[in-house]
Amino acid sequence: MSALVVTGSDTGIGKTVFSAGLVQALGASYWKPVQAGLQEETDSQVVARLSGQPVLPEGYRLQLAASPHLACEAEGAEIDPATLALPDHAGPLVVEGAGGLMVPLNRTCLYLDLFARWQAPVILCARTQLGTINHTLLSLKALQNAGCSVVGVAFIGESEPAVEETICQFGQVRHLGRLPMVADLDRTSLAEAWQNHIDLDAIKQAMTP
Repeated sequence: MSALVVTGSDTGIGKTVFSAGLVQALGASYWKPVQAGLQEETDSQVVARLSGQPVLPEGYRLQLAASPHLACEAEGAEIDPATLALPDHAGPLVVEGAGGLMVPLNRTCLYLDLFARWQAPVILCARTQLGTINHTLLSLKALQNAGCSVVGVAFIGESEPAVEETICQFGQVRHLGRLPMVADLDRTSLAEAWQNHIDLDAIKQAMTP
């Protein structure tokens, strides 16, 4: 199995759409360890709809749309990170975290701790809006300090060349491309945007043992 983790510098930046494009481009399967919030279309459902690829069952499905530790506590339970080992799965696997790296799974474990334990290569998604330099460089520093292998940064949003260059320079990471906001988003339009804007070859190299 070759697994790849997708995380973000913040929540709501488009990393689920990015993950769907990645899953489709790689012909991979998708796994969301913890889904917090079941009232609207879940991330797994979005990826299945936009990629047409297999989606594995979530480790935890929680009703409340909140940080996983709070969503779980609202149900009188606690997430056990030991149950969230990477699935034994044939073929490439894309794993998407929730929010950012410092999102708690319980009162003692962050998503970053889980990523460090897995030792799978990580793609960091970052928005191109104001504030992204600080958020992204802090996220990169956290990943590097935890011993995670960072494939690079994938930007999402309007083009901001100076900002993107600054992040990659200070973070000493590869620029994987910038996924623009896609009008009339569907499987075909997402695949076209991915092909035109994302460096898939660099990602594939990171997944090669």
